[in-house]
Amino acid sequence: MIDKTSSAIITPLSTLKFSETLTLWQKVHGRNDLPWQQEITPYRVLVSELMLQQTQVTTVIPYFERWLQHFPTVVALAEASEDEVMTQWQGLGYYSRARNLHKAAKFVVNELNGQLPDNAEQLREVPGVGPYTAGAISAFAFNKPAAIVDGNVKRLFSRYFGIEGDISSAKVNKTIWSYAERYTPTVNNRRYAQALLDLGATVCTPRSPDCQQCPIRTSCNAYATGRVDILPEKKAKKKIPTRRGYFVLDLTTDGVILTQRSGDGIWPRLWCLPQILEPLETASIHGSFKHIFSHYKLDATVIIESAEQFGQRIPLEQLDNYGLPTPIRKYLNTLRV
Repeated sequence: MIDKTSSAIITPLSTLKFSETLTLWQKVHGRNDLPWQQEITPYRVLVSELMLQQTQVTTVIPYFERWLQHFPTVVALAEASEDEVMTQWQGLGYYSRARNLHKAAKFVVNELNGQLPDNAEQLREVPGVGPYTAGAISAFAFNKPAAIVDGNVKRLFSRYFGIEGDISSAKVNKTIWSYAERYTPTVNNRRYAQALLDLGATVCTPRSPDCQQCPIRTSCNAYATGRVDILPEKKAKKKIPTRRGYFVLDLTTDGVILTQRSGDGIWPRLWCLPQILEPLETASIHGSFKHIFSHYKLDATVIIESAEQFGQRIPLEQLDNYGLPTPIRKYLNTLRV
């Protein structure tokens, strides 16, 4: 999967030289003051890694700090109610991560005597912990050898080793993991793992990568062959469809009717305005809002209608005690002005 015209000319660094070069670069140019890098514990690493899935670092920082104030230990999280967990997570999206984190805490407390294991294989047994997260906890929390492959590493390795093919395919994924395992050093793994993430996030970026600042530029296949803007290869994105949605607003001086959604579908287990399939033609429209999910755009209309049969009435001043989807909370906040 390496470009045949260039593979004889472009020789990757040895595994030892590769890790040494990246760790030296990270020490000077990498990110070393992130909240989860201070007072490192396995629990803090677990929380940060699940929050960082599909979410940017700058977005995660305030949520991470607030989370640790409410749930400072894995025991505190395990003992928390689902509503408490969802309330602290609201706004981060991809709510299955919050449920997985809650399940993981309960598993660690009930099955592992409150201690996360220090190797990737055992970590995989913890709910919500996949191959990347297991490797990340092993490396960041315990400084042990463990391969990590996330979006940043996929992009970096695809370019550096000249890996062709759809980056989302199983074949390419297997190839990248094989490189990740081969190039994982036996020492200094915390800094090496951070170097991979930092280089991908700050230098080898998806668009307009800053190749002149890259410490491994001279042995990079994509740079040498002029394919930095081509690799990694991706399938053409499908157009995101728009769906209509109808929500019921039943508001009195005593509060608003909210219903707790099921554990399936969008906004699992969050409190929400009751949703209906179609409003009556005579229904009065109160307002509207839009929201973009990963797979579709929601064009929502809020109608005024009795909804006692759908849920329970909650005083507006108590809304902060409930986990609400971000667009619903924003809409209801306009009613509290």
